[in-house]
Amino acid sequence: MVNESIRLGIANNISSLRRLSLLSYNQLAHYDSPSYYKLCAISRAAGILASRKKSIRRGVPTREPYAVRPQLISCYGFKTKNGGLEIPIARGKRLSIPLTKHTIGIISQPGVTVRSFTLTRNRLCLCIAHDVPTTECRSTVGVDRNLRNLTVGNDQETRHYDLSETVRIASTTMRIVASFKRDDVRIRRVIASKYGMRRTARTGHLLHTTTKTVVALAVQRRQAIVLEDIRGIRCLYRKGNGQTRKYRGRMNGWSFNEAQRQIEYKARWIGLPVIRLSRRETRGSSMTCPRCGERLQSDKRLGRKLWCGKCRVVMDRDRVAAVILARRGRVRFARSRPPILLEAQGGAVEAVKGNPTPTVIPGVDAPKLTRPTKS
Repeated sequence: MVNESIRLGIANNISSLRRLSLLSYNQLAHYDSPSYYKLCAISRAAGILASRKKSIRRGVPTREPYAVRPQLISCYGFKTKNGGLEIPIARGKRLSIPLTKHTIGIISQPGVTVRSFTLTRNRLCLCIAHDVPTTECRSTVGVDRNLRNLTVGNDQETRHYDLSETVRIASTTMRIVASFKRDDVRIRRVIASKYGMRRTARTGHLLHTTTKTVVALAVQRRQAIVLEDIRGIRCLYRKGNGQTRKYRGRMNGWSFNEAQRQIEYKARWIGLPVIRLSRRETRGSSMTCPRCGERLQSDKRLGRKLWCGKCRVVMDRDRVAAVILARRGRVRFARSRPPILLEAQGGAVEAVKGNPTPTVIPGVDAPKLTRPTKS
């Protein structure tokens, strides 16, 4: 149904959800499936077509897109019953999928509502909403993300969390994958994929332990978490920038966004405000003296430490960044408090049943365009 909707959208030069729904819904009548599955397929096709249109507008050559991974998304007709998820597959027929004890424990908590589900070939994802009271914060705490550490603090105290193990895991995985000598691309790809998933799981677990501690301390001390905007940092480590290949590989493998994602969802789950600074507010956070405001000076002999020519003191750049971020976040927290409190509610952001959205068609996170591979 997704591919047929894509074909109709390309033939009629349509990429908007509304126009594609009016055009494709009647064309999908011959499929023996509930109507809300058709709406989900049209929604996913609209996301893919919108991504294709954006690529064409940027001048990127694209081929005719198509969906490869089968998946089922819906926010209607399902229910959790007897430790499983029951979804309709045809008129009068339901499929029961057993849930794990952890999932049952989460959705059984008071205030937790299951909004939608996504079913793939080997995975089931539930979209849940959690109504929690917002934590009243008395101060802010800045989070400075680095390749080998995570520094959290403000004017009163700073804490340093070591993440050098993630760098070792990444380098070990790259070394193992590079040692494959078998003359079969398909087998090498499968083995490399397994090692890559293992690396992702181990790195995610280390980040989970660290971010869990950060959020727990922030809740205990009633501190709003301030995050910096470092999007586009990959552009600093491209070929031709005067860096070695090993250094570029290490920096481009840095999972800085995963740490932010974990902190945000854990904070919102318990109602803790999260402040995301803009690029303008983030600029110069690690190079500004927290005492006098002058620009700090660097010296190769000091490593990651900087010195202030006016105060005549040496400071750790990671701790300086955490303090400056906390200060700038405190200004934003005082200036725009109502939007921050709304952001901390932790509700689902998909267009699903129960959300105040004008459309009943579920939203979709448009995947990247899939191109046919040569075998």
